[in-house]
Order: sequence, then C-alpha cells, then structure tokens
Amino acid sequence: MKILVVSDTHGNINNLVQNMIDMAKFDMIFHLGDYVEDAIKISKIFEIPTITVRGNGDFLKTGYKFDEVVDVKGKKIFLTHGHRYNVKYGITNLYYKALELEADVVLFGHTHVPMVEAVDGITIMNPGSPTYPRGYNRKNTIGILTINSLVEGKIIEIK
Repeated sequence: MKILVVSDTHGNINNLVQNMIDMAKFDMIFHLGDYVEDAIKISKIFEIPTITVRGNGDFLKTGYKFDEVVDVKGKKIFLTHGHRYNVKYGITNLYYKALELEADVVLFGHTHVPMVEAVDGITIMNPGSPTYPRGYNRKNTIGILTINSLVEGKIIEIK
C-alpha cells in the first residue's frame, strides 16, 4: 500500500496537485492538518480515501479530531498535527505516546521540517510542507509511506 502523507498546506494546494498528477497513484492520503479544507479538496480531485486530523490552524473546524489512530495492513498508525506534543522541541512526547498506543508509525506535521526516523522499531515521520517549507533545506516536500510486510517512510522533494 502506498500512502501520500502531507501536512501544512495552508490553503495552497496547486503545487501539490500538479505534482500528484505526475506521480504514480496513491492508495490513500493522510493529511496532518493545517488546513483540513485542503484535504477535502485533494480527496475530491483524485477520488482517493483520505484521513485528516486538525492542526493548530484548524481550530474552528469541528468534526475532525486532533489525533487519529488507524490500522493499515496490520500496522497501527498514529496521526497528529503535533502542536499538542511540543514537536518544535523534539519528538520525545510523540515517542512516548506511540509506546502508550502501541503504534508502529507516528505521522506528524506542524514544524514544516521533513524528517524520517526509526526509534526502537517505531517509524516517526514528518512530511514537511509542500508549500511553506522551513528548516535548513527549505525544499517543498511530501512524505510517502509504503506498507507491505515492512514499513518504509520516504521524504520526496516536489517542484
């Protein structure tokens, strides 16, 4: 299963949509907040099942959770925007939440800084932002999560 992981689109999905047209088809999309409206638009354009969580920029959007736990091909995946776990100061709180949930994968956003790291068998990934990058490389990025018997997270630079 191939899952597009995206966060922090902040109302600007044109670049992401154009890149998705040029990519291989995804089975599912996870949008990690800021803005949930973007996730709805992307889902309608590509007719792909989408799971989204609220970010700090979605505070008026009811009907969406801040955290979501889903099972995909036997892997437990914890989705969050991250702002409630102080991710700007590190991933320690996410790690402990993953242990509590017995999650195999943690996906978060908020920082706009892409990263993939394996910690004690837990894959922790932030896809960065396809529109408003931060950090040392300042590249527009998305994440791709591939789940077969193993879990693989990759960060992809988009134009």
